[in-house]
Amino acid sequence: MKSRKKALFFTILAGFLWGTSFPAIKIGLGFIDAYMFAFLRFSLAFVIMFIILLLTKNLDINLAKKRSLWYLGILNGFAYLLQFVGMAYTTASKSSLFVNLSAVWVAILSWFILKEKFDNKKLSGITFAIIGVFLITTNLKLSALTQGMLYGDALILLAGLTWAFFVIYNKKIISDSKNTVQLMTWILFGTVLPLIPFLVFSSNVSLNLPAEAWLAILYTVLCAIAPYYLWLKGLKHMSPVTSTIILLIEPIVAIVISFLILKEGFTLISGMGALLILLAILLVSFKKQKPK
Repeated sequence: MKSRKKALFFTILAGFLWGTSFPAIKIGLGFIDAYMFAFLRFSLAFVIMFIILLLTKNLDINLAKKRSLWYLGILNGFAYLLQFVGMAYTTASKSSLFVNLSAVWVAILSWFILKEKFDNKKLSGITFAIIGVFLITTNLKLSALTQGMLYGDALILLAGLTWAFFVIYNKKIISDSKNTVQLMTWILFGTVLPLIPFLVFSSNVSLNLPAEAWLAILYTVLCAIAPYYLWLKGLKHMSPVTSTIILLIEPIVAIVISFLILKEGFTLISGMGALLILLAILLVSFKKQKPK
């Protein structure tokens, strides 16, 4: 019972921290461009994890030879690049919802890649997700389709789709490993690699940044390491379905903080879209229990 309570606490805390990262990124983008921001965040996260492994004498260089980890890291890097660039054009609250739509994209990809069958819940979830995205991005005003925010929305949606591939191909590797921290470290290293070429688009390739930029970078570094560790600790004592449902606190926290600090808000129409997306994530997360 105590272990389940700890798992619940760890998962809630992970979702809360991940939720706070969206407004933190949006604030940071006011002081540093997306390309340098993403590069510094994950470079520092990798260095910290690498130092931890060295200090604990737990470093396994042989893991770095696994091509699958490099592929996953590069995929992760491109997803974060899309998110950071997209968030320069759209809101933190919408970004949190669109990123979490990866659960819906996973359901769709599982149909094509893993040949999983769709039940009515999944079909309903996908339908709700599509309607929700349309309501949030357009607010039923088709003129919004020509505005700059649509560009940001599209990039965030593409980031969520990229993470869906990451989740599908990441599942087996994580399941077969006994040392998740090792895998996490090398995946972070791979995440940095695709970010390096895009530094040519950065307006300030320098460490001479304002204090506000460094605060945002350091906080999001924390949100790149701590929540993932807490989530894995919680996952040991609860089902993936339960974990996914609890993690819906992530977009809720992002929306509340964005409303209070960034003054972002939803209209009645876009609010309905947000609710449909949350419902869609719930529906595609449930799986039928096999009879014993």
